[in-house]
Amino acid sequence: MFEKLEKYQLLLLALVLAFGLFFATKYAVNALSREGISVTGSAYEIVKSDSGRLSFEINTQAKTKAQAYQLMKKQMPAVVKYIENKGISSENIDIKTYNGYYSYKYNQSTGNYTNEVDYYKLSQPIEVTSQDVNKIKEISLDIQSLLDEGIDINVNQTAYFYSKLSDLKIKLLEAATTDAKQRASAMLKATHNKVGKIQSVKMGVFQITEVDSTNVSDMGINDTSTIDKKVTAVANVVFKIK
Repeated sequence: MFEKLEKYQLLLLALVLAFGLFFATKYAVNALSREGISVTGSAYEIVKSDSGRLSFEINTQAKTKAQAYQLMKKQMPAVVKYIENKGISSENIDIKTYNGYYSYKYNQSTGNYTNEVDYYKLSQPIEVTSQDVNKIKEISLDIQSLLDEGIDINVNQTAYFYSKLSDLKIKLLEAATTDAKQRASAMLKATHNKVGKIQSVKMGVFQITEVDSTNVSDMGINDTSTIDKKVTAVANVVFKIK
């Protein structure tokens, strides 16, 4: 009789455990369904810049401001001619307002600068733009050859831009959201659940980097130094679970 009682007890314990596991699993699934599943999706595309800008300066130096300016006037036509010979039209050459300063002689014995002018240095900023990015790159690498003609050139910056970035961002956000759904489906496959409707979507910052770069920033990256760029979009999506 005691053996039968022991069997009944074991059977009752097994039933309690089975029901407990069933309700615990159901509760967990329901809780998961209420909260949803949060997934981050991403997408990227390699693009080539369709415009470029080169910024540089012509520098002259002379005893007086007038002499430095006259020297600049003599050198300017040679620089403009060089750029136009590279296939850049005159309307794409922007000659900006010059700037300059006096440098004063230094007294070695006292360790102080004097009130006597040593020279005046004049800088003439110029910007060159073109939709031919390879031409901009070529000029940026070759323009220093004007040093052979006695013209002091200082290249400040070369920048490349992609004009269809706004349209590309919309396309990449759609692809990033699709990627998020695929990731959610893979995660839920083991639980025999499916991805439901979107509860919320949060767009991440865009990363515009060099093609091989893995750099990211919370504020986003906007690289203008390279012709070819990688544009990456991120979407944080919360899906219902069904």
